[in-house]
Amino acid sequence: MRIIYDHQIFTWQTYGGISRYYYEIANRIAAMGNDVEIFSPFYVNKYFHKDSQIHPFGFKIPRFSKYIRAIPNIVNEVFSHLLIKRRRDVDIFHETYYSINDNCPLSAKRVITIHDMIHEKYARYFPAQDKTRKHKAHAVGNADHIICVSENTRRDLMDLLNVPEEKISVVYHGYTLSCSRNDIKTVNNKKPFVLYVGKRDGYKNFELILRAFSNSQLLQKEISIVCFGGGKTLAQEKELLRLLRLPSDCVTYIDGNDHVLAGLYASAKAFIYPSLYEGFGIPLLEAMALGCPVLCSNTSSIPEVVGNAALLFDPKDAGNLQIALEKVVFSSDCSETLKVKGYERIKLFSWEKCAEETLRVYKHVLERST
Repeated sequence: MRIIYDHQIFTWQTYGGISRYYYEIANRIAAMGNDVEIFSPFYVNKYFHKDSQIHPFGFKIPRFSKYIRAIPNIVNEVFSHLLIKRRRDVDIFHETYYSINDNCPLSAKRVITIHDMIHEKYARYFPAQDKTRKHKAHAVGNADHIICVSENTRRDLMDLLNVPEEKISVVYHGYTLSCSRNDIKTVNNKKPFVLYVGKRDGYKNFELILRAFSNSQLLQKEISIVCFGGGKTLAQEKELLRLLRLPSDCVTYIDGNDHVLAGLYASAKAFIYPSLYEGFGIPLLEAMALGCPVLCSNTSSIPEVVGNAALLFDPKDAGNLQIALEKVVFSSDCSETLKVKGYERIKLFSWEKCAEETLRVYKHVLERST
């Protein structure tokens, strides 16, 4: 089978969940004996290395400012239209994000993956000029088949864009992180810590953790919060810390590579995932795989991913999170139970399984067209 992944996600995402997903499945599908191309004349993505099964067709360039970033994308679109669209030797064209441009080869069936419906359900958290919803609806309408990363995302897609059920397949994500003894390093503070990963604004709902801590003198005294990634401290975050009268050492901000993140998961008392909505949630898998007890929202796809291997809370109730936190971090029995359940749950997920099921979807789409 000959498969092409387009340039979109590799043009603008240096690191991130979506580009990680395509990197992992493309490499594994190629290793299964398929002819796989990533057509991106200019790309910024850094997942590809010398041992990768495949590499993008093109040149890796620096990640420019947002004002210059559009130029490589425009160039890639032009090359795609000239060199990809007219081809008759391609079986599957998998779009890596939502485009209004039609670069699908004449011979190919078009597949797209929907990772979530956040822009549709939480439009208030995005700028009015954001065109993701419009482009997504266009891309979904053009697709021959759609992969959703969870049953919850499938239901949302059917409800919000009226997509017929037979046009959708569900394929769960895998996870990548592993941890060596060298990765486990002491965080530069004196207290045990709970871990938060990723962006902290909008629907990610990080402020719920701060409010839960402000309700508990015990948490403030004994536990700190470590935030990995997500950028610099936001102005509203600083103001909320001040208003809640939380101590200055309450939150530590850390950036780093996968080794640093793996070490944090392995060292934390718990991983907290307070998001109001997720299409899947790869950090949940990473935490469970590395023996970090998980506390997470009881909404959207999150319960579907963690099963009985996490302590769920209401993401709109700081008191509810406070109770869950105190239960986990101050009870070794509860913590150990979640670890054991997490190790068992994670056996259901892998990039190998994701790639195999994705390849089955491709074959199904081709068989249906003959």
